[in-house]
Amino acid sequence: MSIPGPEPSEIIETKACLDAKKIRFEINKFLLPNSMEGEFGIIRHPGAALAVPITDSGEVVILRQYRFACSRRILEFPAGTLESGESPLESIKREVQEESGYSAKRWDKLGEMLPCPGYSDETIHLFLARDLTKLEKKPEGDADEDIEVLKISPKKLNEIIASGEESLDGKTITAWFRACQLLNKR
Repeated sequence: MSIPGPEPSEIIETKACLDAKKIRFEINKFLLPNSMEGEFGIIRHPGAALAVPITDSGEVVILRQYRFACSRRILEFPAGTLESGESPLESIKREVQEESGYSAKRWDKLGEMLPCPGYSDETIHLFLARDLTKLEKKPEGDADEDIEVLKISPKKLNEIIASGEESLDGKTITAWFRACQLLNKR
């Protein structure tokens, strides 16, 4: 099965836009590839990167982070928005250090995911981070980050995901699934 390539829509008119920290909300009149015209809201996002950090002993480094949009702490892997001119790998190397206090020597690509394609153009680049070293001093992260760094077994993470008792986000579950596929190949 071949995967179809991008089919860009034509923006006929931008009706409104609002810039916020790292994102832009636009209301545009589009001409879709099927020749239909419509007015749609879209969140423009510069993209992001995420890593699944695995220690040499096989533990998973995961974060419990407060997220204001859902008013709760969720389990998620280190991730962050791409800065201007920054590659996904450069971004995630920085984010892993800032958020978890580790650096990694080995990086495997796990592909990309589109978390909300119904209303956002965000693409998240997924990586597996191995050969971890605990940093002597964790670099300063974003002032609004409220993060607890945890190390758990893969079995425990699978139990947490399966139970539905703790909140996780879609990018974390997708990245974990892909990391398991890569790790189980070996």
